[in-house]
Amino acid sequence: MQLHEATPDDVSDVQQIARNSLNSTYTDFLEESTIDDALEEWYGESFTDELEDDHSFVLLVERDGEPVAFSQSDLIGDRHKTGRILWLHVDPDHRGGGTGVRLLVRTREKLLEEGAEQVQGFVLEDNEGGNQFYRDHGFEQAGQREVEIGDERFTENVYVEGDVDEEGWAAIDELEVDDGLVYVSFGEAARGVQAPFYRTYQTEERSELYGWFCGNCDSLDNAMDSMGRIECNSCGNRRKATRWDASYL
Repeated sequence: MQLHEATPDDVSDVQQIARNSLNSTYTDFLEESTIDDALEEWYGESFTDELEDDHSFVLLVERDGEPVAFSQSDLIGDRHKTGRILWLHVDPDHRGGGTGVRLLVRTREKLLEEGAEQVQGFVLEDNEGGNQFYRDHGFEQAGQREVEIGDERFTENVYVEGDVDEEGWAAIDELEVDDGLVYVSFGEAARGVQAPFYRTYQTEERSELYGWFCGNCDSLDNAMDSMGRIECNSCGNRRKATRWDASYL
């Protein structure tokens, strides 16, 4: 999975992913005309302004060179300390393979890197799958707000991260390997040169470490030395020694 911040050259790809996603997920409770209004309002001519806003972020995911998903988020509030994940769109042909949760994780990390002290997620009340997605990955519903789509008003649920205990952010994703399933803990990240590495466990209870998952190329093929340095054998992503990390935090 490759991820980068969208540019004006990516607008047509973003528009197509949004169209496919909305038509796949929202037609049960939104009229076709309402979806068309939403696409024009959010991803029409004014969308380029979003890409140029320093406090707005659109992260685009590619798999094998094909754009398959994107997130839209921003920073608001006093000194822009609240990060909001406004949309996570995954093309329906690429759902079920972990793209959504990894996009959620990287979007959250982007907001925290930009100074957010709290991360919120927004999902239309009638989107059952979207609401369950946030609940499954460490978020709790904190309230609701009204949003306008075209000429209609809809209720949107507001989620915030649950309490982060000493074990880290509770976002776990199953990953199939040759000898069964392992569990990637996206709350336990180690900073890498290109992307974080995430602790991966043999059980969902996180009782026995399996290895490290490279957030840059989705590989478990890496090695760690006695100083805590990690290097991905697939893409070359590296984590420096833990003693260096501790000295310069």
